Amino acid sequence: MNLRDQLKEILPDILPRNPNESIKGTELIESVKYRLKQEYSDATLRYHFSIMSCDPSSPIAKVAQGQGYYLRTETIHAMNSAMNMITTGPTPDHPTFSHDNSDLSITRANKFRAVVQRYYEAKRQTAFAFEESFSENPMANRWRVPDLAVVDWLAGEGSEDGVLIDRNKIEVLTKLGKSPVQITSAKLRLEFNPFSVSEDLHQCLSTSEWANGGEILVAAPISDPHILETVTDFATRYGIGVVSFGLDADIIDDLPEPAAIENLSAQEFESINSLFSVHRHASPNLTPNFDWQHVSKLSSANHDFGRFERWISSCLVEERVVPPRDFAHQERISEVA
Repeated sequence: MNLRDQLKEILPDILPRNPNESIKGTELIESVKYRLKQEYSDATLRYHFSIMSCDPSSPIAKVAQGQGYYLRTETIHAMNSAMNMITTGPTPDHPTFSHDNSDLSITRANKFRAVVQRYYEAKRQTAFAFEESFSENPMANRWRVPDLAVVDWLAGEGSEDGVLIDRNKIEVLTKLGKSPVQITSAKLRLEFNPFSVSEDLHQCLSTSEWANGGEILVAAPISDPHILETVTDFATRYGIGVVSFGLDADIIDDLPEPAAIENLSAQEFESINSLFSVHRHASPNLTPNFDWQHVSKLSSANHDFGRFERWISSCLVEERVVPPRDFAHQERISEVA
């Protein structure tokens, strides 16, 4: 196995996920050396760290300002799924966001997704990201796969250690013929465009058929009266939820990078939360049940649905809600072992 492949296996177990806790190159070299299968010079390792940090498919990222490395969360899959959140085609005369697939637009989309995940976390819900699907047949999967699955733990109890699953509640819900979780399928967009809003709404409806309900979340405020009328009419007719966060491009640009948002303390996130102007334009019509067989059926063919099934099952078995990013990290370590 060459050095690059060895580092791909070793680094996820060493690198911190929080860029604010980044590890300096010298320290990382010492941590890596004893786990390699042969000896390499410090210069060779430092060179590989530098090159790999520029590759979105590698596990190592470099802090934007200063020195140090951390575990990459913006993988190639995250970037591809972020592109799915960017409006394409003809644009309004005064767009809030750039409508191309530039690095800036992708960064904004990744930041918005991180903000949404933390927003739900603050509400004791968990937003599971579906990312790999948009690296595999992205055009078709836009109509089949949500950006997020938001899980409300009906058998959960909040604690200092997160959400714990109450077995007694599970038994009561089971006897009542109810599920211990409620799932909302969510689509994300940076903004609505009059030329594509209808397609966005239909994609939201299409990708939510298996869940208890579906909603679409948009970063920018919905200020165009014609778009607002289209959105509310569609939501009323088909029962999807619509939420705008009131974030324009300048505000998102001033936010920390996605990995930093993911690792903010609850108190630190409150300071970001004050920048939002969340407006619920429509609430989803939630059905009593979701189609778990749909999830199980797709789990063998779709990596995202496979991870989602394993994550839900693991949380219920362990009787605690493991954050999806922690679960992914644990699976990655298990695969290496």
